[in-house]
Amino acid sequence: MKTVWINELPQAPAHDGGFVLDLMNQDIRNCTGCWSCWQKTPGRCAFHDLDPFYEAFLQADRAVFTIGVSCDFVSGRLKTLFDRMIPHFLPYTAFHTGESMHVARYGRYPDVEVYYEGSFGSEDARQLYEEYLNRVFYQFHVQNISIQRLERPEADREA
Repeated sequence: MKTVWINELPQAPAHDGGFVLDLMNQDIRNCTGCWSCWQKTPGRCAFHDLDPFYEAFLQADRAVFTIGVSCDFVSGRLKTLFDRMIPHFLPYTAFHTGESMHVARYGRYPDVEVYYEGSFGSEDARQLYEEYLNRVFYQFHVQNISIQRLERPEADREA
């Protein structure tokens, strides 16, 4: 099974190999909305900083995200990555499931496992965080999505 790991935790949990995108140490440019990925170079971003990730993600059977919580929500780094994944979809939308969503560019996308670490101001904030992640990956045409709080001993979490 091919796995791609997307990590934004200071101490990444152990993993079994595969491609690793370390959001803590890689500077990812913001999407500028230039539409090059749809018009000039379909499926390819004008910035090439994520090319190895795109290739690994699309070839993977599973994508494992180990992420944090920032002000009761996903971090800006993770949101930037989500924005920059738009080349994986076509520029037009369909209305098949009772809502509008971009049409998939590819025949399949990897299953997604999300493990998050951090605290929330309320239970409602935690639920919103998980619902947001579910919606993002649903819109990304992911068939199997698993979202779980990462439980590690306190000593393992110290940076």
